[in-house]
Amino acid sequence: MEIGVERRILSWQEIADLVQVLAEKLPTDYDALLAITRGGMIPACLLSEQMDMRNIMVAAVQFYTTVGETLDEPRFFQFPHAELLKGQRILVVDDVWDSGRTVVAVRDRIRAAGGHPEVAVLHFKPTRSHFPGDAPDYFAAETDEWIVYPWEPEE
Repeated sequence: MEIGVERRILSWQEIADLVQVLAEKLPTDYDALLAITRGGMIPACLLSEQMDMRNIMVAAVQFYTTVGETLDEPRFFQFPHAELLKGQRILVVDDVWDSGRTVVAVRDRIRAAGGHPEVAVLHFKPTRSHFPGDAPDYFAAETDEWIVYPWEPEE
């Protein structure tokens, strides 16, 4: 964690509230939902319940190795086959758009397969984004705080 950055530990109720805010902003005509592991899995599950979506795919991708350390390129361990994405409206779900590198890599890969992605995250950190002028299509809250989600291990 960076020195001087506020650390905010969220409760499960706060997560439920953020998911509700996000769900109210989203259209309902997606063909599938794609959860980015690991942080996006729980928000994606909660959103899928809110939206009554059963077609849920997973992008197992790693950019961060430890706090503050990243790989040069994303490492994809698992990703839906292009035929599952082509021509489909895909809601990409993650917990946070921090640098944006992970979400953008997933979004670009869906586009390359001929899919039509939109991105939804619980938290958007515009001051940390590596993509000025770009942002998630939908987010529940904007922050500069260091967010600790209830599913993350305590340090």
